[in-house]
Amino acid sequence: MNQPYAAGPAQGAKVQKEGERWTLIIVRELRHSPEKVWQALTDPVHLREWAPFDPSASLATQGSQVQLSTVGAPHPQVSETTIRKAEAPHLLEYNWGGNELRWQLEAQGSGTRLTLWHNIERNYVSMGAAGWHICLDVLDHLLEEKPLGRIVGPDAMQVGWPRLKAEYDQQFEAP
Repeated sequence: MNQPYAAGPAQGAKVQKEGERWTLIIVRELRHSPEKVWQALTDPVHLREWAPFDPSASLATQGSQVQLSTVGAPHPQVSETTIRKAEAPHLLEYNWGGNELRWQLEAQGSGTRLTLWHNIERNYVSMGAAGWHICLDVLDHLLEEKPLGRIVGPDAMQVGWPRLKAEYDQQFEAP
């Protein structure tokens, strides 16, 4: 029987500030090809296994209109978005809830370096880092064909989200 999931230590994330704009940057090394990771980032069936939102359609078509419905929030939030860039299997850009997201996939040997840039309000940077940390762990398990099922909202509280948020708070403190 598999061990239950528990989030590891906060790592692989940083923040950048340009004027009043904050960007959370998360880097993950994955053992799968950019094509396989791309499918997990764009296909609604895969996204429903790991992402914090449900898409109304594929995210793989530049210019397409998609609704993203937040999962695990006390009140469902639906965001209309246009896929700004979809350059398979390397670059995906869209807006979610007023925040810009950019996913870049770079081949590294037989694996992929995934980089996420998420423009986010300063007060939410550590929360976002903790949430994406867990979602990307779940994505990694999905890619390994050992799915955990989506872990967001109240479920994330049970697997280390509060600890991760506190660790990211410490890492992101202004000098």
